[in-house]
Amino acid sequence: MERKVRVRFAPSPTGPLHIGGVRTALFNYLFARANGGDMILRIEDTDSNRFVPGAEEYIIKALEWFGLKFDEGVGYGGEYGPYRQSERKEIYKKYVDQLLADGKAYIAFDTPEELAKAREEFPNFQYDASTRGKMRNSLTLGEEETQRLIEAGTQYVVRFKIEPDVAVTVNDRIRGEVTINSNILDDKVLYKSADNLPTYHLANIVDDHLMEVSHVIRGEEWLPSAPLHVLLYKAFGWEDTMPEFVHLPLLLKPVGNGKLSKRDGDKLGFPVFLLEWHDPKSGEVSSGYREQGYLPEAVVNFLALLGWNPGDDSELMTMNDLISKFSFEHCSKSGAKFDYKKGLWFNHEYLMAKPDEELAELFMPVLEEKGITGYDKGYVAKAIGMVKGRANLIPELWDQGAFFFEAPTEYAAKDVKKRWSAETPAIMEELISVLEGIDDMTSANAEKIVLDWIASQGYHLGNVMNAFRLAVVGQCKGPHMFDITELMPKEEVIARIRRAIENIPAPAAE
Repeated sequence: MERKVRVRFAPSPTGPLHIGGVRTALFNYLFARANGGDMILRIEDTDSNRFVPGAEEYIIKALEWFGLKFDEGVGYGGEYGPYRQSERKEIYKKYVDQLLADGKAYIAFDTPEELAKAREEFPNFQYDASTRGKMRNSLTLGEEETQRLIEAGTQYVVRFKIEPDVAVTVNDRIRGEVTINSNILDDKVLYKSADNLPTYHLANIVDDHLMEVSHVIRGEEWLPSAPLHVLLYKAFGWEDTMPEFVHLPLLLKPVGNGKLSKRDGDKLGFPVFLLEWHDPKSGEVSSGYREQGYLPEAVVNFLALLGWNPGDDSELMTMNDLISKFSFEHCSKSGAKFDYKKGLWFNHEYLMAKPDEELAELFMPVLEEKGITGYDKGYVAKAIGMVKGRANLIPELWDQGAFFFEAPTEYAAKDVKKRWSAETPAIMEELISVLEGIDDMTSANAEKIVLDWIASQGYHLGNVMNAFRLAVVGQCKGPHMFDITELMPKEEVIARIRRAIENIPAPAAE
């Protein structure tokens, strides 16, 4: 019987979710949906020293904004819970005890100072079969002394006992068979008495087994851990239920070599977190894709193509498109350059395709931030619909269309110099009269009347229309002038022309 696809995304609440982790979550989601499977949200909070308040809530909120819908897990429920590892202490202790009873793990009492001394004494020290006999652990102390120390409250850890010189093979969906010798592995800590919590390695294996995870899809940085996890599955006798491993290619710096970091984003001006993050310890604020004005569906599309391709020339793909095309056969083994400029291109394309009414909803907070009130959403939608072709991000709609909501208080100097002559104020006064006489201000009708007037007076079309635009917009750029005046109340258009006449000093006649 073929095993049902069940994947998990298991972030640690040690800070904001990095964009690399977001891509891992996305690839898990696409694979699960493409195969009719389930996706679990598990919180791996066993590292109590690195726990950051608010991080878990941030991660969940970020993934919701991104558009990932989990089938079970923290915040979703399910029959395999609890899904927060700190709530599963008793479960893990049972399996720690099993390994100890089977002689596949042992208790170690070495203090940090003793470990530091060992690193000084032994070149390239590794806690393994060659050194464990020289350390302070249950293998060297004996059962009676070990029990005495435990009863005395001496802190200890449980280490996995790795047999030396064993060939360990990891079957990876992207990289094929990867075989290493167990001599390069150390006896990893699986459990700490200090907080009665397991480490990542044990908790991860136990949870994946009990939650019936079929595929472990994670970043390439976890590949070195895979041999240890294979050995743990075998130690428990779970070979038949071992998940298939999939290690995704790294996200690389846009410029230079190495893994993408927050520093790269700070330097080049792009976010590496989905939502703005306020660090509770340092007070530092880090930008987010949402706050910078990205659309979640654009970020999804952009990230999906980092290390994967659909097997054809498709670029713009909805979530459903991505699901229908997704397979690991089209994943790259090599790292993917994080081309943030391409991310802006995707956002522009999605912004252009989004209905103006929906964009207006997203743009309203920008207006509120600017203190702009009194405009209905219909007006806002029409206004941004005229300027969205010049914007990549939602806040840039303000840069392009602020004049729809605020009359200019300054006028572009180069346009004034070129388009505002000594005769212009008088011509603008005439234009006011023409506009006052127009009852139907629809674009086509107003354009015909105004252009006929310009022609009848023998005026220079470009000079008049650019002066008109300068008065209303504040500079000689923007959408079609009569589309602007169709939307803007006629009284406002006329008031702006009068204000320009009063405030733009006319040069002396030559």
